[in-house]
This record gives sequence, C-alpha cells and structure tokens, in this order.
Amino acid sequence: MHTIKFVHIGVVLLLCAFQLEATVKRDIDLSALYKGISEDRLPKEIIPLSYEIKLEPNIEEQTFCGLVKIKLRWINDFKKIFLHAHFDLILKDDKIKLQKIKRDIGNGTTFENIIILRSGRLPRKTIYVLHLKEIVQKDSECVLEIPFEGNIWETADGLFRGYYTNSTTLSQEVYLATNLKPNNARRLFPCFDEPGLKVPFTVSIARPKNFTTVFNTPLLRTIQHPVLSHYMLDYFDKTPPMSTFTFGFVVSKLNRWSINPMNETYNLSSPTINIWSNKFSTELQEVHEKLYLVYETINDYFNLTIPLPKIDVLAIPDLPTINSNGIWGILTIRETELFKEGYFVLARELVNQWIGSWITPEWWSEANVNKALTSFLAAEFAMTIDGGVEFNGKYPMTILYSLYYELSKRYPHSRITGMKQETESFKTELVIRMLNFTLGKSTFQNGLRKFILNHRYKTFIGDDIWIALSNQAIKDGTLDSGLNISYIAESWISQNRLPLITVNRDYDKGTAKINQKVYLRERPHDVPDKEKMLWWIPIIISRQDTLNLPNYTSKVWMNRTKEINIANLPDKSQFIIINKEEVGPFPVNYDEENWNMLSNFLQTAKGRSAIPTYTRAKLLHDAWNLAYAGDLSFATAFNMTLFMKYERNHIVWSPVFTFIDHFGRYIDMSEVHTKFECTIFLAIYYILLSAFI
Repeated sequence: MHTIKFVHIGVVLLLCAFQLEATVKRDIDLSALYKGISEDRLPKEIIPLSYEIKLEPNIEEQTFCGLVKIKLRWINDFKKIFLHAHFDLILKDDKIKLQKIKRDIGNGTTFENIIILRSGRLPRKTIYVLHLKEIVQKDSECVLEIPFEGNIWETADGLFRGYYTNSTTLSQEVYLATNLKPNNARRLFPCFDEPGLKVPFTVSIARPKNFTTVFNTPLLRTIQHPVLSHYMLDYFDKTPPMSTFTFGFVVSKLNRWSINPMNETYNLSSPTINIWSNKFSTELQEVHEKLYLVYETINDYFNLTIPLPKIDVLAIPDLPTINSNGIWGILTIRETELFKEGYFVLARELVNQWIGSWITPEWWSEANVNKALTSFLAAEFAMTIDGGVEFNGKYPMTILYSLYYELSKRYPHSRITGMKQETESFKTELVIRMLNFTLGKSTFQNGLRKFILNHRYKTFIGDDIWIALSNQAIKDGTLDSGLNISYIAESWISQNRLPLITVNRDYDKGTAKINQKVYLRERPHDVPDKEKMLWWIPIIISRQDTLNLPNYTSKVWMNRTKEINIANLPDKSQFIIINKEEVGPFPVNYDEENWNMLSNFLQTAKGRSAIPTYTRAKLLHDAWNLAYAGDLSFATAFNMTLFMKYERNHIVWSPVFTFIDHFGRYIDMSEVHTKFECTIFLAIYYILLSAFI
C-alpha cells in the first residue's frame, strides 16, 4: 500500500513541478534581440520635426501605397539626406520632392524647390540617400515628400495580414495589423527609424467600408475615398511626439463592445479603455474590469496619469508569431492571452504605455533595461492585486534557477544568441528586484516616479534610471552618499556570469570573512579572466535570534573586492543566513558548522516556521548545487535534505527534482548511473513516504 501511495504522490509531484514551471514561463520577446540590431545610425546633421502620412492598404492584393511628408531641420550645413527605407519598400524616385520653407511675413509661408541630383540605397544597408545639388544651410527647414509602395506580409513584421473565424457566421475574416518593433517602421514608410527621434504624426488611412481602423490616436473624421468607391478615408488626431516603432494601427471587422464604463468605480478621467473582440461573452466584462484595475494600480504607483484619451485593446483570435504587441494607445493581443487568469500579461503591456511609449529607450541596446523594468513592475503589480496567484509562488525562482544553471556553465549560451539576450534581460530584472529590496520599496518607487516625470515625451538610457534611484536613495538615507547605483548595476549587467559568496566564520571572535568569486558548476573551472570578475554585492545578514525581522536593507556592500571582514556576529550556538529570500541573484556557501546548524534547525517545527519559504528553498538549492560544483561536500548537502520529510510546500520541493535530474546527467558511466538511480530512488522514496504517510 505504501508503494502505491509513493508512486501516486511521486507522479503527482512531478506533474506539479512541470506544471509550475509552465505557469511562469516567459515568452522570448523580440526585444531580447535588440542588441543584435546593426548600428545603421543616420547622420545627425538633419533631424525630423514631424510626419504627415497617407496610407492606402489594399487587402485583396496584399499591397499598400502611400505618401509621406517629413518636415526636416538642418543642424549643420549639409548636402545629403539620409533616411531609413527597407529593401522591400519601393520609393518612387522620380516623384520625390524637397522644398525649403521660406517665411515671408507679408505673404505667409512660401516654398523654394531644391533640386535632387540622384538617390539610392547604401550597399547592404536599409539607408536611402538623396544627393542634393546645393548645400542646405544650418537651421534651414524643408519638407521632403516621398511616394512609396510595399507589400503586406503574412508574418508579424511591418504591416501584416492575418485571419480568424467569425464567431457568428463561421466565415473566415481577414485583418491588417502592424508590428514595427524594433526597427520595422522602415518597412512601412521611409523615415528616421531610430527610437531616440520622437516627433508628432498626422495620419490618414484608407479602409474598405465594412472595416474599422484603430490607430494610436482617436478618429477625427471620415470621408468617402476620392477615387475608390468602396473605400473610406479615416483621419486621426495628431499624435504626441513618439518614436517610429510606437506607430501602429489595425484594420479589421472586430467589434467594439459596449461595456459599462468603469470610470465611476475607479474615478479615472482618462484614458477610456476599449475592448475590440470577435465575440461577446461575459468574460469581456471581467477583462474590462481587470484592465481598469491594472491601470489604476499602475497609475497609483507612478502617481502620474498617462496622457492618452484612449487605449484600444484588440483581441485577435490567432495573432501570428507574437502573443502581444503594446504600443502608444493600442494593445494588440492574442485572444487566449487576454482571457488568461491573473494580471501579469495585462500589467506588462499597460506598464509599457508609461515606460516604452511615453518615455522611450534612446537606442535598441537600452530596450533590455526597458523590458526588464516593465517585467519586474508587472510582477509587482500582479502581486499587489491578488498576491500573484498566477505565479503559484514560483516568481522569481523559476527564472533565477535557470540563470544559475546557464550562467554557471563553462560556455553559457554557446549556440543560442537569442536565448543569451533573453537571459541578460532576466538577469537585469533580478538586479532591479535586488535594488527594490536593498534601497527600500518606498525609495525605489519615488525614484521611478521622478525618473518618469523628468523623461515624459523624451528618451532615456539605462544610467538615467540608476541616477534617479541613487539620488532618491541618498536623499532617503538608504544608500551611503559615497555609493552609486550606476556602478552597482553595471557590475551585474556587464558581466555574463553570477557571483558566489563564501562565508567563513570565526566563532570565538564573532567575525567572518566573506569572499566572492565567479559561480561555476561545471568542472574544470577554466573560464578566461574569472579572477577579474567582481561584483558590487549587498550583504544582508539574518541571525538566528532575529529571523522574524523583515529587514532587506543592505548594511554592507562588497565593493568589487574579493574579500571583506564583518563583525558583531552571534556566538557559536547560532547560525546566520546571508541573502535571505534570494534578494540578490547569487548563491551562498558557509563553513560546515554553520551548514550543520541550519540543517538541525530546519528539522524542528520552530525552525521550519521561522525560516521563510523562499529561504528554505534557497538553502536546499544552494547546498546541492555547491556540492555538484565541488565547493561543498555531498555529506553536507544530503544533510540539508533531511528536513524535507517534514516539508509540505511545493516551492521548497521544486529544486529537489531539478537537482536530481542534473546530477543524474552528470553521472554518465552506465554502472555508476544505475547505482545512482537506485540510491536516489530509495532516498526520495523514504523522504516522500515519511512526509505523506
């Protein structure tokens, strides 16, 4: 009977472990690849001031045509115009016009034609160059007019076409949508396709009469198309200054459902949140309420209302390639994603309206910090609203453990570039989480508020965030005036590794030596320059006699040094824990005596209730992986598993299955492997049997 019970419980636990991994799995966002974008930067001699764009998509022929008028200003004397245009975009060279703006006070504004000698693309670059007959003087302003044509794609790049089944007629419907991230605006119209250039857009878009167009801004007016009888022409409100990649629209037959406004409940003056969907269900009402709840939570946190009159949320039944695409005033999302339980996805996309659209990364390399910050905040908001039920206690452990394994390899991500960039984003997210704890949540929040306030309609680099946090932390007294968050963050983000902290206590003196080195699990540990890799590390100490005090503020920072000494530790009868609750993304090793005290304490009911869940999981995880790496004896690691026969929390059990799998792979000799499987089976059998009988 016991055997049957064990098998049943073991299978259930294994299934639960896989399921829990799935509940917090993150999509590999295209922004993870931003660092790989070529540096096709345009010269700074000319900048755009505004765009006027007319677009005419032809859904049937899967093509589009248009006309763009770009108002330009010359920063220096210059004889050429450089702008972005993808190879797939056809520019009508013979119809390109350039006119210099001349202002006559008496007769109004007049224009002077400037002759274009020739034009063409640079070799192997998506840069189009206009060679002018004469030099245009500094501070001159001109209007560049370019007709263009292009193709509508089936993949989610530029302007693309998709399909879904009409819920009423069951017929196939077509729609058009844009995805201009990261640098696909040049696929749609010739432009200065750099995120740091933010200017207003005036836009009109043609559509078939039985379709609706949703754009960044509200509809201003509609007229009959002057040439095509079955088409209408929509004119939209002028946009605020925005980057080209936040430009976007959707042409579809989706319906905007009339849902009771939530403004009275949440006392919001703006924006109005609209849901566009293929079908009506009671779930839409629930989603609408969730959207407003998430918006209000974000708005309260930043204490700054987004300057948008509306946010259109479009539920696409089958959105290709991407799960969601949030841009200025529009959230295009796969229908299944919209109806997901929890709040994380909605929070992540809505946070992007503040950080990503309203304020924008200066260049694609900064998108990594942008994505990490919005993901961290989305998780915080989800936990604020309902305790993060959707994470099932796994955030941030799932991504943290994956980082530990990957970045401790001899050759991390040796074959997968995209995964490498995604890992860097996750690591940055955990660094931001560390700062939220060590600086104090109030300080972190107020620092972000000032950061957003100072960068409205502007762009930012990563240092701008760190400087805002540093200034606030020094003001609040949670960071010594001699420290700088920029240096702290840089030490983590610039190195494709994580540190290991080793604590050796002198119990007679009440002191300890703390060393740091690169954390490596795979032997031999022959990693180039590993001795030079050092981090700024917060040393947060929990003592056995003060475990219940929720203190996460760092009293000591390791200043990229290999060793420091700390004093005023408890006597030899009490253990210490460093990095409780995985405040920072690094494992910790102790001397054998401290490990033994921890093991004994955890085998008591008082000990298991005093040490928080994440910390119990961390101690188990660190001990086993340090043994795997050769930094700790397996006897000590096994001792740390003894409390598991009393453990009931799935979060603490999760590392067990992972380290069994990794250790099993490590032993590749068939005879030894068979003995290992038998031994480990009996050990886990005993633990599970003891726990669940």
